[in-house]
Amino acid sequence: RLRLHDGKLIKDRRYHLRTYPNCFVAKELTDWLIDHKEAPDRETGIRLMQKLMDHYIIHHVCDEHSDYKDAKLLYRFRKDDGTFPLSKDVKVFMRGQSLYEKLVSVEESILKVREENSVKYQRTFLGCEMVDWLIQEGEAENRKEAVELGRALLEHGIIQHVSNRHHFFDSDILYQFWINFRRRCRLTELLNENSSRTLSESPDSPFCLRKLNPDPGNTSFLSVQTNKEIKIVSAVRRSSITSLAGNSNPYFSATPMLVFPPVAECNPKSVLKRPVTNEELLSPGAPYIKKTLTIVGDAVGWGFVVRGGRPCHIQAVDPGGPAAAAGMKVCQFVFSVNGMYVLHLDYQTISSLIMTGPRTLVMEVMEAIE
Repeated sequence: RLRLHDGKLIKDRRYHLRTYPNCFVAKELTDWLIDHKEAPDRETGIRLMQKLMDHYIIHHVCDEHSDYKDAKLLYRFRKDDGTFPLSKDVKVFMRGQSLYEKLVSVEESILKVREENSVKYQRTFLGCEMVDWLIQEGEAENRKEAVELGRALLEHGIIQHVSNRHHFFDSDILYQFWINFRRRCRLTELLNENSSRTLSESPDSPFCLRKLNPDPGNTSFLSVQTNKEIKIVSAVRRSSITSLAGNSNPYFSATPMLVFPPVAECNPKSVLKRPVTNEELLSPGAPYIKKTLTIVGDAVGWGFVVRGGRPCHIQAVDPGGPAAAAGMKVCQFVFSVNGMYVLHLDYQTISSLIMTGPRTLVMEVMEAIE
């Protein structure tokens, strides 16, 4: 959307003596997608825009067409006309994106590369610096309101303490933007939503711990199954579609194999140091913070395993998977899944909820403050 605004494809247009603000011509946009290599052909471009329509991101300016037509018809981003449906989570995410764009576009930004304990962190700021900046820019009226905003951003996984040990405070503690809002995503990723939900019939399949084509010398990521045998998932690294010409699956050049060592026994005991009850998690002043994680599943799952019950916990996380990228860690407790409270459920039920839900998974987790 922002790139289309910059390229003047989105602008006010007149049709039948009426002016339609901030709209684009469908046929011109399809041309743009191909010219900018966002789509290989017109058919794919149409499918991409239909995805955006299905998710209420764009619509026909008069809502006379429910599908996207590659013609001289006017469409508009709902964000440009105020019709985009805003949930609380979406509002926080968009607020974080707006603040990030504002911070990176100014000279002498408080966002800097900083070092702590001999580790360099990108996009960092001090808590007190952020509070000062929010008040200075009119984003918050006072320090209390600024801290509340910072805490909401942290709980939604947009910012975090660099070593993930503190909530947001008005102090000289170092934080960073966990999400790089300027990371370039390719639109064609939208079309892979349902490409491989059932790669494995294993009960762990929706979480599918995996490491794609590990480098020589590295071991494959191990997925502990319920039969206590260790399965090593072997697959190939993702590569361009052109390099896999002739293969119907753009992600794998061969079906992932499950290799069983002849005598491989494992005791999949809990990673928790001690049992934790729901009462302990929810008691006032408990040393836990709640975080919201948005995990976009890829061709082989979400990349984590949940175990236990009442409450369930994160047993394992694939370091190269979507869950790790969203900030998930072992020993976190699962509070809700796609808006449903789940502290009282066992891991089989939660697994089923995730497997039958949307590819984009929104989870609330509770994490111990060390």
